Amino acid sequence: MRVGFIGLGKMGKPMALNLMKKGFALTAHNRSRAVVEELARMGATAAASPGEVASVTDVVLTCLPTPESVEAVYLGPDGLIASARPGQILVDHSTVSPTTSRRLFAAAGEKGVHFLDAPVSGGVPRAEAGTLTIMVGGEAEAFSQVKPLLDAMGDKVVLVGGSGAGSVVKLVNQLLTGVHTAAAVEALVFGVKAGADPRVLLDIISTSFGASAMFSRTVPLVLERSFDSGANVGILSKDLGLITRLGKELSTRLLLGAVAEQLFDEGKALGLADRDMASLVLPLERIAGVEVR
Repeated sequence: MRVGFIGLGKMGKPMALNLMKKGFALTAHNRSRAVVEELARMGATAAASPGEVASVTDVVLTCLPTPESVEAVYLGPDGLIASARPGQILVDHSTVSPTTSRRLFAAAGEKGVHFLDAPVSGGVPRAEAGTLTIMVGGEAEAFSQVKPLLDAMGDKVVLVGGSGAGSVVKLVNQLLTGVHTAAAVEALVFGVKAGADPRVLLDIISTSFGASAMFSRTVPLVLERSFDSGANVGILSKDLGLITRLGKELSTRLLLGAVAEQLFDEGKALGLADRDMASLVLPLERIAGVEVR
């Protein structure tokens, strides 16, 4: 099976490397060429455009940062769908709205091409370890054909429904991630300002009703003052924007989602866009006049 990969950023690069480690022949493309050349030195084939990737592969995987970049790669004049052949399978690991995923599914279908929305969760450490959660929307037959590829990158790979269903499940995850992170930094600063030891908070809360994966993740990063991990404020801000817009379209109240979006947007405005979500603790520390140590 000839495999293409487009989008070699913080998540895409380790995902592509895990495919190579499993022995899949890989053709790679990325807007920034340095990472493509790096993979080429490791045995991948470099491609100059999405269309070139599509012309020499059976399956193309994409992992892109924004809905705009997804649409350009798939629907551009030298994009994947314009260059695809009947029977090919296109798999998008990006976080976009289900509306976008379904539009790409329909456009691919007009050419006899299969499209799966397959966003991922787990961050850079799990991307590197090949233990991502991958939630897939689309046709069962196409899913079964690409599952060996997905298994090379994730340890929980699930077909969650038809086209767009993977994107829906990912946005639910991102809603919880945003809300829980906002709550985690607020609770942490509150507790420390009131006199609690942050390590005691982590130990006790992790076995209490208030436990969350985001609290367990955030506290160690704050204690280490490590704010340069892979889950960027800017990316979550983008995702929360997708979520709140979809909520309005669906006439679904997302009060906490809207608050979380506001807090992440505030973080961006304060220069934290490229820093880890845990860095949202910094403005709260300044307001409270305390540093979590």
